[in-house]
This record gives sequence, structure tokens and C-alpha cells, in this order.
Amino acid sequence: MSKSIIAFIGAAACCMGVAAEDLKLPLDSDEKGTLYINPNLSPTESAVNTKGATVGVERPDGSGLSGGVDTSKERPTYSLGASTGGKRSYSAGAFSDGKNNAGVKAGVTIKY
Repeated sequence: MSKSIIAFIGAAACCMGVAAEDLKLPLDSDEKGTLYINPNLSPTESAVNTKGATVGVERPDGSGLSGGVDTSKERPTYSLGASTGGKRSYSAGAFSDGKNNAGVKAGVTIKY
């Protein structure tokens, strides 16, 4: 393989890794935690459209709360979530569009 193809594949892999991260824009921060907004962005050729957002609070121990709306589909979907902090973190959330699409999600994150 030529060096330019390898460089292109490496750059694409880096961009894919960056795109996988959620964009959290801090609005306010103090010793109690950080208030952030996570916009749901939809890029086009000449602009970026917002299709809803999530607002949340993240505390220094890793715990947090969030709530938001996603308007990218036919009906807006509303969501709420929370997580604990520490070495073993539990998370739970719920979402609904008020009609057919509703669900609950939960998870455990173990840091080692």
C-alpha cells in the first residue's frame, strides 16, 4: 500500500473516533458539578441544523441527571436519565414519543 492510502485510512479512523463522542457544551460549572447541553446536530453541505438537545448535570464523582428532546423523527421523542458515580456506576433512563415509541434502558459501568 502506498503511504497516502495508509495516511487516509488513519485519518478516517481518527475522525470516526471523534464523531463517536457526544458533544457536551458546558453552560456553567462550579465545585458541585457542570451543567451542560448536548445538541443533536444534523450537518448539511452549507449549515448545521439542530434536531433537539439534551440538558444535563454531571457531578465530579461521575453521577448525573439528564433530560431532552429529539426532533429528528416524525414525532418528537422525550427522554430522562440518571446515573450514579464511583467505581461501579448504575444508569437508567426512559424515552417516549407519547404514542408508539417508548422504552426503558439500564446499564452498569465498572471502572478498573
